[in-house]
Amino acid sequence: MSPSALRFSGVEKCFGRVAALANFTLEVPAGEVFGLVGENGAGKTTLIKCLLDFCDVDGGRIEIFGVRHRLTAARARLAFVPERFNPPFYLTGRDFLQYLARLHRVPYDELRVEALFKALDLDQSALTRPARTYSKGMTQKLGLVACLLSNKELYVLDEPTSGLDPKARALLKRELRQLRAARRTIFLTSHSLADVEEMCDRMAVMHQGRLRFAGSPGEFVRQFDARDIEQAFLACISAAPTAA
Repeated sequence: MSPSALRFSGVEKCFGRVAALANFTLEVPAGEVFGLVGENGAGKTTLIKCLLDFCDVDGGRIEIFGVRHRLTAARARLAFVPERFNPPFYLTGRDFLQYLARLHRVPYDELRVEALFKALDLDQSALTRPARTYSKGMTQKLGLVACLLSNKELYVLDEPTSGLDPKARALLKRELRQLRAARRTIFLTSHSLADVEEMCDRMAVMHQGRLRFAGSPGEFVRQFDARDIEQAFLACISAAPTAA
């Protein structure tokens, strides 16, 4: 069995009297594309914030490749793109990528940058333009390029296709397939169940801060005796909570 890239063990997080995460336990093996789905407010982004130590957990344990998430060394092996990615507005695309390369401690490779711009259908002129002139889609693509340039073992992507047009979504999927072929781990959230079914080896469903299902998309459809993944999702979040 592959070692775990991520392990959440009984994670708890409350905001006042509201339980954003309740006894959340999940394991993501290394080398998988893993999709996390749920309604708005289900706790997906809170889980990622806890993983990245952007906020404290109230209980439980999180490990990244076996290392406690609170240690800086644990996060050195991952790259992250948030759902609402906003680079410094005054930096050009090239300035931003060079800055991120230094943070990730990887060399800045102009040829690789140009190849990724082409792969994600991002105009090369964006390299010399300040980020404030970018559209939402261009901004998202820049964040994805920076992430892919990091050459990490684990990629945490919060709604990575947000703001992308159909062509860019298809191109991004192609890049993610190449990462999977290279045995990198991808942990992503998505509102597109079709994308999760197409791309992910396994998936999990969160509802009201709790884990409702974990397994392959095919197992998900079969478990809820549904005709497709959308109907399975509706059945899953409507059912009484059970041990996932």
